Formats: sequence, structure tokens, C-alpha cells
Amino acid sequence: MTAKFSTPKFSTPKFSTPNSSAPRFSHFARDESPPFSAEEFKSLGGGSVAYVRAFQSEELGRLFPQAPKIEPGLRIFALLGADGAPIMLTDSRDVALADAFERELTTVSLH
Repeated sequence: MTAKFSTPKFSTPKFSTPNSSAPRFSHFARDESPPFSAEEFKSLGGGSVAYVRAFQSEELGRLFPQAPKIEPGLRIFALLGADGAPIMLTDSRDVALADAFERELTTVSLH
């Protein structure tokens, strides 16, 4: 048995011009002001959300000035709180994720 499909028919969309009598939707305009202050935004997810960030050991001193100097050329993984505060450093992404799990933190992906 062969199924027959018909080609859908699409109509050309009609757009209103500023002079048309169509209703204007200016009340749907986006409010561009931030919904949170910088401090409120930093505290979102505090204590419950974390992310893992990979970087080279050469960046360690710049990102975490209090960290001890380590051998250059290593790939380091940092478990960071939602506000960017360091929680732990390791040479394994899996260890960072396991630590987040042990601390009952929800890990999120950054894009």
C-alpha cells in the first residue's frame, strides 16, 4: 500500500504598515532594564548550583591568585559556584563532577 501525501499550501504572510488600521502591539515591547542587580544575579543558585571550567595551569595564578604555583602545561578543572567562587581544583573533570555530587550541587553547562 502506498500512502499519498498532498503538498501543503501556504499563504503569503501579510504585514501591516505603520499607516494601516491593524492594531499596534507596542505594549509587548521588551523592557531592556536588567531584572536583577549584579549582586542579586551573582547570588542566584548560590549553594545549590555549580559548573566545571577547564583551563591550562598557566592561567591558574591569574584566575586564582591564592593557589600555589604548579607545573605548566597541565589541564586543570575547577568546580565553581554559581557566583564564580572556586570550590575545588583538580586534574580530572570526573573528580570535579563527583565532588559536586557529594556536595549535593546541581551542575550546569555553560555555553
